[in-house]
Amino acid sequence: MIRAGQDSRGTRLASITIFDLEFTAWECSMARHWLSPGEFKEVVQIGAVKLDADSFAPLAELDVLVRPRVNFPLTPYFEKLTGISSEQVARQGTDFAAAFARFLEFAGDGPIAAFGRDDKVLEENVRLYGMAGAPALPVFYDLRGWFAVQGVDPRGMHSCDIGPAVGLAFQGRTHNALDDARSIAGAMAKMAARGLHGLRPAA
Repeated sequence: MIRAGQDSRGTRLASITIFDLEFTAWECSMARHWLSPGEFKEVVQIGAVKLDADSFAPLAELDVLVRPRVNFPLTPYFEKLTGISSEQVARQGTDFAAAFARFLEFAGDGPIAAFGRDDKVLEENVRLYGMAGAPALPVFYDLRGWFAVQGVDPRGMHSCDIGPAVGLAFQGRTHNALDDARSIAGAMAKMAARGLHGLRPAA
């Protein structure tokens, strides 16, 4: 278990990076668990907020659009859900390998955390694209367990739901990775002010 500002050895941590992903989706792909032929969870957006590990105050932000290699253009379903268009990704998107490197550089030496197993999605993309020798992810925390300890039942929630669940009005657009990460970070800061419990690395 890690207390605020410390790792499992008691070494002080400077930061923790909260992140969220948007990835390719189709009508009912969630219900199918992305098991239909050709349905891959290709990352389209990485949004991250780096927090001070003691106070959970925001330190920096990262917002990267990623152009999928397999399923592009994006589906109308995805575009409607996220507000991210194929044209926008074609203009501004970078390859996943470059986006992944930027994310790791942004996170630095600190751990990373998400509301759910977004770390697995990143690892799936590394495998899908055959990125042999890609750096491993930092220590990862699934924040659903942390919020449950704080008395917030995460079942059935998405990243965009957690801020409103603790009384914070959502700012921006739901299912935008950066706005969702901001909502999670704000909720963490609010809950920490009530008395912080430890974080456990995901298995």
